[in-house]
Amino acid sequence: MKLHHLATLAILSGLGMGSALAQTAVSNAWVRGTVPAQKATGAFMQIKSTQGGRLVSAASPVAGVVEIHEMKMDGNVMKMAALPKGLELPAGQMVDLKPGGYHVMLMELKQTLKDGDTVPMSLVFEGKDGKRETVELKAPVQPLGAGNPAPMHQHQHQH
Repeated sequence: MKLHHLATLAILSGLGMGSALAQTAVSNAWVRGTVPAQKATGAFMQIKSTQGGRLVSAASPVAGVVEIHEMKMDGNVMKMAALPKGLELPAGQMVDLKPGGYHVMLMELKQTLKDGDTVPMSLVFEGKDGKRETVELKAPVQPLGAGNPAPMHQHQHQH
């Protein structure tokens, strides 16, 4: 009987730890395709953090530099700028990274990104408690003229 209780406790402990670690979900990720010699493009997705926090950094083997950016109107001019402190993620709210708004900027591209390619990315999130979480994903490349493609159900690995 004692062994049965220990096994149940171990299972419950494992379940509790898993849900505490996976607090950020990334869905519908995609990357805009490029033409030969183009050195930058954007990655777009939806992010939801159960406890809140921020997207603090990103990396991809296809780019020499990866930054979190925003586009916003400054008077009558649309301007793009890096977010050096990252992107705030309010608890429980979906944050859209989309063309013309927040996005992950892939710069110093090492290759042309064609429709049908897949771009691996690592996103680093920092929770309100200061703990960091990395989400690995593979984002499909959409044609250069793509806007917001239809949602795709993707399974992202969370660590």
